[in-house]
Parts: sequence; C-alpha cells; structure tokens
Amino acid sequence: MSKAQIMQLTERRSEGLLRVYDVVVPAAELQQKLNAKIAEVQPRVRLNGFRPGKVPPAHIRKMYGPSMMQDIINETVQNSTREGLEKVNAKPASEPSLDLKSDINEVVAGKADLQFELSLEIMPDFEPVDLKTISIKRPTAAVSDEQVDEQLNTIAKANRGFEDKDGAAADGDAVVIDFLGRIDGDAFDGGAASDAQVVIGSNQFIPGFEEQLIGAKAGDERTLKVNFPDDYPAANLAGKAAEFETKIKTVRAPKEGAPDDAWATQLGFDSLNSLKAALRERIESEHAQQSRAKAKRALFDKLDAAHSFDLPPRMVEAEFNQIWRQVEADKKAGRLDPTDEGKSEDDLKGEYRAIAERRVRLGLLLAKIGEQNKVQVSDQEVAQAISVQARQFPGQEQQIFQAYQRNPQLVAQVRAPLYEEKVVDYVLELIDVKNEPVSRDELFADDEAPAAKKG
Repeated sequence: MSKAQIMQLTERRSEGLLRVYDVVVPAAELQQKLNAKIAEVQPRVRLNGFRPGKVPPAHIRKMYGPSMMQDIINETVQNSTREGLEKVNAKPASEPSLDLKSDINEVVAGKADLQFELSLEIMPDFEPVDLKTISIKRPTAAVSDEQVDEQLNTIAKANRGFEDKDGAAADGDAVVIDFLGRIDGDAFDGGAASDAQVVIGSNQFIPGFEEQLIGAKAGDERTLKVNFPDDYPAANLAGKAAEFETKIKTVRAPKEGAPDDAWATQLGFDSLNSLKAALRERIESEHAQQSRAKAKRALFDKLDAAHSFDLPPRMVEAEFNQIWRQVEADKKAGRLDPTDEGKSEDDLKGEYRAIAERRVRLGLLLAKIGEQNKVQVSDQEVAQAISVQARQFPGQEQQIFQAYQRNPQLVAQVRAPLYEEKVVDYVLELIDVKNEPVSRDELFADDEAPAAKKG
C-alpha cells in the first residue's frame, strides 16, 4: 500500500478533556477494500447468463458496488475510529461523535476521500493519593438484650391470638363486624363486608373507623361516620364523606401471656432462646450493614476532598440528568427532601450538579484504584447476582436470564455496583479505620435523606 493510501488522523482541537480530530481515509484505500471484497464474493455470485463463480468483477461492481461500498465505509469509520484512538493513546470517557465532512455519494462512487470529524472527551489523567494516609471513623453499635426483647414483643404482638370476651371493646381488641358503607345514601363498590375482623388501633381502616368501635358490645349496631382521605387510592372515594351501618357480632381480647417455647415452636423455632438468637443475629446484621454504609460515606467524603481533577462534561451531564429526573419524580410524588423546600430551581440544579460531579469524580477514582490494584469481579459473582434478582420474580426466572444473555449492557449494570463494593472493601482494608461505639439511634440517624442527596 502506498503512503498516500494510509489513513490520516490530525488533532485539530484540544481543550481540557475535549479532543477533536480530522480523519481522512483516501479513496484509493476504499477502492482497494472494494476490490478485495469483490474478489472474496465472486466465487459465490450467481447471475443469469454467467457460469457459477465466473461473473466478471466489473459486472459485480456495477450491480453491487454501491451497496458494498456503503458497508465498507461503515466498517472503515468504526475501524478508523478505533485505530485512530489507539494511535494517539486516547481513552474515551464517552461515546465518540462523528461528523461526516465529505459527500457520501462521491465517496461511494470512488471520486472522493472519506473525511469525517471525530470528537470525544478523554479520561482525565490523575494519580490517587496514598490510601494509607486516609483515616476515618466507623460507627458501631452493640446489640442489647432490650433490643432483642423489643423485637420479640413486636413479633408476639403481630402474631398473638384473640379470644372472645364479655363487655365493651377497648383499644387493642378485635371486633368482628358486618358493615355496609354509603355515600350520599347510596352503597358503593367495596364498601360492604361480613365477618370482618377489625383490630382497634391497628390503623388498617380509614381514619376514624376503628376508634368509633371503642365501647361497642356484641349485638350492638352503630353508624360510623368517616371521611375518606384526599389521597385515597380509589379516586371515586377520595375526599368523600361516608357512613357505615355496622353490626357488632363478636368482641375479642388479645390472649394474655408472655412468649414461651410453645409459642416459638409455632413460629418454626426449636425454642424461645433459638428465636431470640435469630433475632439477635438479624439485628447484628442490620447494624453491620449500616456501619459499613456510614464508613463508606465517610470514606467517600475523604476521597472526594483529597482529589481535584478535570471531569468529562458529558459524563457529568448524563449523571446530573439521571439525578434530576429522580428529583422531579420525588417532587411530583410529594417526597421532596425537606431541605429543598422553598429553593429556586436554579439553586436546586446547582446543588444537584455538584452531587453529580462528586459521583463522577468518585466513580473515576474508584475505577482507577481498582485498575491499579487488579480488583476484578468474576463471571460467577455476576451470575450469582443475576440469580438473586431473578428469584425475586417467581415463574419468570428463565425470561430474566435470557434478557441478560441478550443484553450485555444489563450485565454491565449488574457488574458495576459489584465492582464498586469490591474496591471499597479493598480500600477499607488499607486505610486507618477507627471504630467508634454509638447507640443504635445514632447509628441510624441522618439516614432519611433521599438517595439523590447521599452522593
């Protein structure tokens, strides 16, 4: 191949992380590729009037040249982009954008060189700080007997039985009733039931319903007057005043008695002590997870403060757009962070753009640390994570596995958080971590902020 036929790549612009290149692929090189393609397919071409495999190259060029050249151009653009980036040792931070500069019809006809502009943002070049210089505090909370007993009593309350009693219903009692609801005198769908058990104080019914059953006795009839909440799921009932004609059939009191071995056995445990041990283990696991989450956040704060380097604008913009969509969804659903109330949209966007920049900075930093220290996520670990997700949809496991097999991007979305956690584990082993005993309330404090604000 002559020198004139070699692809040419010239850097035209370099600003921060932005790189713009002019790429020229000579027409002679494209024609050479077309000739090679024609020679490759000639033995397989079948046309009327010619013996199999004997169709002249000129005739193949006339019949199929334009479509073959289109394929060659597409392939050449992809290969030229990859080879050009390798030549200048550029690592794209996002998908490169291409802008064709030559007349495609002239290029297909072999009358013009293929010329296009290649623009991209490259990955920033930086070096992580010495991780051994970082120190954080990790809050830890012991599990007390009182916490175990509290959860035990909660379970006991939720699983306690009831027994018939004489006398009036009190808070905590179960009342078996028949009822018929009316709005403006007319019965409505879903407003009637027979032998319905209502536990007074459980808040399972609309506000005001359960409270009006206090003092009722078996055989009583009452008209309960209530208002459906404005945000009631059934739009035809939301905000409406209703009356429920109610007949009290039975009043039942909670069975007395502390949890014992027999009760624990009914729940599937060998004894009350084994149930308590299981509860303690569960609480310890909750504490460990929260402790690690707090340590991870403290680590991210230190890493973010210790690094400053240029960020790929497109990467930041993509992260910001994702965060902002969630913020708008939370706002629409009435879940906006209280600290955001009353702020202008410009102020909010400024705050969340800073969060997006932090996330991108930390993502690039963790990727660099992982790469330098050869942290890897195995295919088996990814497969296990996919299996966990699939088990959440009984009966659809096979379809979920097939979806991942067909879509490498879905697999990448599973691998990414696994990789981040492995890098975090690696870093936590290297840095100076001092355990700080705290109470359970302190351990879980300040954990109500929306995910978008946790950065």
